[in-house]
Amino acid sequence: MTAPSGVSNALAGVSRGAKLASQLLAFGRRAALEPKVVNIGRFVSGVDEMLRRAIGEGVEIETIIAGGLWNTFIDPAQIENALLNLAINARDAMDGNGKLTIEAGNASLDDEYARAHDITAGQYVMLAVTDTGAGMPPEVIAQAFEPFFSTKPEGKGTGLGLSMVYGFVMIPASGYL
Repeated sequence: MTAPSGVSNALAGVSRGAKLASQLLAFGRRAALEPKVVNIGRFVSGVDEMLRRAIGEGVEIETIIAGGLWNTFIDPAQIENALLNLAINARDAMDGNGKLTIEAGNASLDDEYARAHDITAGQYVMLAVTDTGAGMPPEVIAQAFEPFFSTKPEGKGTGLGLSMVYGFVMIPASGYL
């Protein structure tokens, strides 16, 4: 027996509200809650199947993991959430068809690069996600990481995906990275 449409709509609304509340709390914290030593290469390989199910068969996923990849101290749930948000946004940007590339490698950022990008020089583990979508116009890029900004129609997104990714990625070098 299925629930009447009013009940179904109410349940869907409660579910969306709970998810939004969870995302707002995570966004407000902007810190890793349960950091662990993680090998990003193994981690990405471990979530590969979940990402494939989430974005569908029309999107090809390629993973490129550098040899000798360093470990890093991060919250696995946050990196999984970041990858999932980026993959879903990529799928939507490619209208469900295209190629998503996830790349992990070591990166040494020198003083000049660090000054130009307002970060601390040093050794990092880089995780890059690229897609074959059309890209964003400059006015969208200017707002893409703002909380609640979305190019999706009403009811199709919270506008927190990229802002949460940004908040997680921009943890200071003195933090968990």
